[in-house]
Amino acid sequence: MNKFNIYDNLEYGESKVKITPMFESDSSKEIRIVFKKDQIMKDHKTSFPITVEIFEGEIDFGVGQKVYTLIKGDIVSLEASIVHNLKANADSIVRLSLSTADTVARVKGVLKL
Repeated sequence: MNKFNIYDNLEYGESKVKITPMFESDSSKEIRIVFKKDQIMKDHKTSFPITVEIFEGEIDFGVGQKVYTLIKGDIVSLEASIVHNLKANADSIVRLSLSTADTVARVKGVLKL
């Protein structure tokens, strides 16, 4: 069993999004991403499918030419190799579920784009 409270020890980065690995299971890696209002994750993609869940706030989730506004409770899945980006319209907490074959380092690397 793995346990992590997504609201514990919240830390908002002043200059960039804050990424915290929560845990890894046999089927996924779970990551918390904390955004201050107006912080972004630029265009990026992964070689594996992902699932994104909004726990707090509001995120503009860009896919191709479309932008979807996601609010608390929204969950989206995205297939591999799809370019996407995120922008926080408010302070936000996001859960990202990755394939076990994906890496947290890749996610952190998005912040350097």
